Amino acid sequence: MEAHDGAPAALKDQLDAAFDVALSQLKELSDPLERAKVAHGLAGRVQDYGNEFQAVRNEAMNETLRVGRLNSTQLASELGISKGRVSQLAKGAPPERLFLGSGKVIVALAEKLEDGNDKDGKKKAIQGPVIATEDVQTYERLRELAEEVGLEVNFERIPLGGNVRLNRNNLMVICGPRLSPLIEQILEGDPHLRFGKDDDGWYLTDRNTEQIYRSPMDQGENGDIAYFGRLPRPDGKGTFLYVAGIHARGSGGVVHWLNRELATVHRELKARRFSTLISSRFDPETLEIIASEQITPFYRPEGA
Repeated sequence: MEAHDGAPAALKDQLDAAFDVALSQLKELSDPLERAKVAHGLAGRVQDYGNEFQAVRNEAMNETLRVGRLNSTQLASELGISKGRVSQLAKGAPPERLFLGSGKVIVALAEKLEDGNDKDGKKKAIQGPVIATEDVQTYERLRELAEEVGLEVNFERIPLGGNVRLNRNNLMVICGPRLSPLIEQILEGDPHLRFGKDDDGWYLTDRNTEQIYRSPMDQGENGDIAYFGRLPRPDGKGTFLYVAGIHARGSGGVVHWLNRELATVHRELKARRFSTLISSRFDPETLEIIASEQITPFYRPEGA
């Protein structure tokens, strides 16, 4: 099959060149122990990338067959494999898994300093850095969703100050802008949706309609609003998924909504950049999310 605009051939050439440079530099290491350690680490990374390439291939095969562009025999001929192998690969994990990631997914959760009053109403001393209970619950629901579509998920802590390493694949960040100046700066690049703060607290604004969304929690109700998007990495070489409620409970609403809409969202967006707002309600006793809905369109940056 001929390459469209030379893009597939160019990708292959870039990958070959990168591997050639890395292999050449590896062989030039004079210390055999260092050479062994670096080679061992790189072999693991190559395997990780191989798994990601395979996931993309399987999803693309599945989509090609689903839309009727080719049948199994024709696709087998294009890929140079047997018809049976096409059926085996295309019937693997559901394609919507790629919306979350193509390899091991890392979910980064922000630490904060916990304070407040104890059960007797006395002011507690500020404790060490912790992850909000709501964020841990959101992570657990996300892990369950990811496992359902065949992905492995692990979490890591974003230390106080919000310095999170964004330049990597398969990353989801759950961290409000008040906890990370780095995240706050990236969010400022969204021309459609924006966090803001005034005397009444944090809120979200749809800059297209000029509508302001405030959290129902701030009026004593059992609900929240969350920002959900795929944002650009600082190095310009990819994106990461981002979730943040006005309050921590709102992040769980995004995962609750994704449980129902993941396949639809993947068909519409794939891995393209977007942002939207999700509203949710929770049970006041169990604090579990019981309802969620998308309240703005999928906004896309120009040219994306």
